This record gives sequence, structure tokens and C-alpha cells, in this order.
Amino acid sequence: MTVGSHRARGAGVCSHLGGFSLVELLVVIAIIGVLVGLLLPAIQSSREASRRAFCASNMRQIGLAAHLYLDVRKCFPSGAVAKEYPQAPNTPWTFYRWSALAQLTPFLENTAAYNALNLKVPLYNASLVITPENTQAVKTMVPDFLCPSDFGLPVSVNTAPTNYAVNAGSGMGGGTPLLTDGVCYVNSQTRMQNLVDGSSKTALVSESILGVAATGSTHNPQTEYRFMLQAPLVDALCNSANQWNYTDLRGFAWVNGEYRCGLYNHYYTPNSKSFDCLGVKSSGGPQDRLTPFGLRAARSRHPSGVNLTRCDNSVEYVTNDIDPLVWKALSTRAGQEMVSRD
Repeated sequence: MTVGSHRARGAGVCSHLGGFSLVELLVVIAIIGVLVGLLLPAIQSSREASRRAFCASNMRQIGLAAHLYLDVRKCFPSGAVAKEYPQAPNTPWTFYRWSALAQLTPFLENTAAYNALNLKVPLYNASLVITPENTQAVKTMVPDFLCPSDFGLPVSVNTAPTNYAVNAGSGMGGGTPLLTDGVCYVNSQTRMQNLVDGSSKTALVSESILGVAATGSTHNPQTEYRFMLQAPLVDALCNSANQWNYTDLRGFAWVNGEYRCGLYNHYYTPNSKSFDCLGVKSSGGPQDRLTPFGLRAARSRHPSGVNLTRCDNSVEYVTNDIDPLVWKALSTRAGQEMVSRD
């Protein structure tokens, strides 16, 4: 064997050791793909955990603002406002509708938003159009009222949205917003001593998903609601209602204290598969006419549950499989039910 042949064979060996075969390259790509597949869910889970914590922080701030309001006014904010408008006496009283969130803005360091609002006039005029004094103010986006797990954009061209609502109670009276068994309802003045069940055992604020209209014949209970032109509400009528997302999508206005926006109740468990049901009392005088009723669940885009702020300003994560009786007990201020703190 010649020296030249040895050199040729050596060069061949070195060339083989210095590169990758096609099979080896495919194996490496497959391993990388598996690692990416394992890492992405972990990254997404970590991001959602961060968003959920940020959402809980927002709700803690709302709870703190409610306690500052309590210190000043000696009661929690009402869930909505209803009263006569002397300049237009035929305007339905519930058209004032200013939400608890609107009342809390000065205690949330959102004084610019609060100062822009004119709470002395109704939110809507007799034609259900936003009053001129508030047309621009109600479009103010308030980050504190939006959960980062949702898409965080307006769902109406006329108003800015909210992911948070105050507890109106168990859904008693066919979803009435008047004189309910919760903490915040129309013209409520709930004081700390009215929380017979205890502040640590009574819900104050929870979450709701922003509305998304159906693009076809399939409807989603998480983002849509049934509607009927009657109230009080009963299950049979709600289940047969064929109107959806009447005039506006859920959560369309943080200033609005009706069940589509600023109020929720515990008639359904969190993220219920049942559709929220809303209706309106179509008859009566200005004091009663067009009072909005609702059976509206707490809902969120977090996995398997919702954040909940109790009246002692503690925030917890409540899973969808909570016992319905426990969930209902958390909604009442003086039901005297036995509810564990855990």
C-alpha cells in the first residue's frame, strides 16, 4: 500500500467525523421539536399565572377603594343608581345607572376619569342615548377595570369596557337588581354591620368575560347572553329566549351598573355552561319601567375558575367545581349559611 493511499483513506475518515448524516440531522430536529413542545405549554402556563395574579391585584385595588369609600360614606357603593331626573320626569329612574366602579373612581386614583363624568345627570336620556355631558367621558379606558387574560379592547364604539362586576346576591326575585340579598344593588347602602354573615364570608367583586358576538348559528355561553323583553326571569323562559346580546355585548361599559356590565350574581356557578339570562321590566311608571333584571355568572378566561374579592378585601381563586350551595352562600350578606373560610 502506498503512502498516497493511506493519506486518501485518512482524509475520508476525517471528513466523515466532521459532519452529520441526514439521519442524525433528523434526530436532532425531532429532539428540538419535542423540547419546544414541552416548553411552550410551560411558558404559556407561566404567562397565564402572571396575568391571573395581575388580575387579582386589580381586584384587590377595587376592594381597597370600596373600603376607602366605606370609610368616607359609611357604606359600600351601590351597584347602580336610580332616581328621578327633575328636568325630564318621564325618564325611567334606572337610566341614571351609574355603576359602583364609576362611584369608586376617585378612590382608585382615577380622579381624571371621575372628574370627567357628570354623575348628577342620568347616564342615558329618555331615548336611551348617553347624555351629552358624558358622551366623551364614558369612553375613557381604565386599565384597573380590565383583566390582562382577556383581550382588553372596547366592545362598543360608545363606551369603555370592564371585566369586573360587584355582587348583587343570589339571583333572588328572578334576578332583580332591587333590594336583593347581596352587597351592591340599585341604591343599596350596605354598611359593614349589615354583613351578618361576616365580611370574610361575603363576596364583593368578581370577574366577567368581555362579550364576543356569534359569527354563525353557534352561541357561546362564556361570551354571549340570552335576552327577553320581560322580567322577573325564570329558567323556562330563559332557556327558550331567542334574542342574543341585545343592543350591546357583555361588559361594554364600566360606568353602567346593570347586569350586562357592573353587576353579577351567584345564581349560576363560575363559568357556568348555562347562558346568562337578562331581561327588562317593560311596564310601569318611571320608577319601575325598563328596570334591567339579570341572572349573570362570574366568568373569566383563567383556567377552571375566577378571582373573587370578599368584603374583607381578601382575594382568592374559586374553581368552577365549587359546591353551588357554598357559592350561593358567599353571595348573601345575611343568609347565615355555614361557609368555610378555606
